[in-house]
Amino acid sequence: MKYVGMYTQVSRNNKLTIMLLLFFPALTLLMVWLFYVLLSLCGVALDGNAEQVGGNVNWTWVNGAFIDSLPWVVGTVSVWFVIAYFFNASMVKAATGAKTLERRENPRVYNIVENLTMTAGMDMPKINVVDDPQLNAFASGIDRKSYTVTVTTGLLKVLNDDELAGVIAHELTHIRNRDTRLLITSIIFVGIITTIIQVSIRSLFWIVSDSSSSSSSDDDDNNNGGAAILVFLIAIFLGIIAYFFALLTRFAISRKREYMADAGGAELCGNPLALASALRKISDRPGLKKVKRDDVAQLFIVHPQALSGGKGMGFFTSLFSTHPDTQKRIEILEQF
Repeated sequence: MKYVGMYTQVSRNNKLTIMLLLFFPALTLLMVWLFYVLLSLCGVALDGNAEQVGGNVNWTWVNGAFIDSLPWVVGTVSVWFVIAYFFNASMVKAATGAKTLERRENPRVYNIVENLTMTAGMDMPKINVVDDPQLNAFASGIDRKSYTVTVTTGLLKVLNDDELAGVIAHELTHIRNRDTRLLITSIIFVGIITTIIQVSIRSLFWIVSDSSSSSSSDDDDNNNGGAAILVFLIAIFLGIIAYFFALLTRFAISRKREYMADAGGAELCGNPLALASALRKISDRPGLKKVKRDDVAQLFIVHPQALSGGKGMGFFTSLFSTHPDTQKRIEILEQF
């Protein structure tokens, strides 16, 4: 397996980032438009002006409602994205309990990172450490100020210097290739869709519970309750569809970047067998005890199978996996 080169991969990831920035908002707007289409088809309108004639969609109302909602949808998603994008580093650090590592605290790690960055001709990233016996490492950040390599204390105890250099080289390759920026972009948009689904489901449960506990038999109240339930059912249905396509896109990007980081890391450290050995050790107990969120675990060098709900890597499982099969990665590195 030959690494295609930093500049080629950076160019690819920059193009993918632009595509994601266009795809996810377009997907969100499409779901909003379909939401109004289904409302009209079912004879339900938020403003009470969508008349259903002969089971057909009132396109005038649909398009008008969609245009009216555009500023709110675009504004909300944009603000959400900007906040998450520029504060992702602090969010990840808080979620993992990581602390910044200084040279005097662990010269071994600091020197390995420094030597590899000098070899790669790149800026020195921040180094974070998590006090956790499990084995893990990941890269994060969107620019030179926020790029960070994080390792666990368990990883530092178990791996020898060559293996640790291989792992850190893997993570530095993620930074060189702009993988972290690309991945964070996809995670944020999937998170937006996930939150919309969760809010819709909770609202639906609240409406159903409120309707069942109410003793009122007023026809208008019952009709309003039924319409509200239908609205949220439609929102949940469309949200699940959007979530499905968004996940497929995110997972495919994530799997590809792991292979490229393995190859780039092997070239950078000059010892692919050491990286293969490290992956074998990490696969025995990957992850972080404190982290139960799959979006954060997606950053890990080896994804904990406990968070993906299975141990195998069949076709269906691999389709919805953020990482390729670890054994396959090891076999490729051993043939490097």
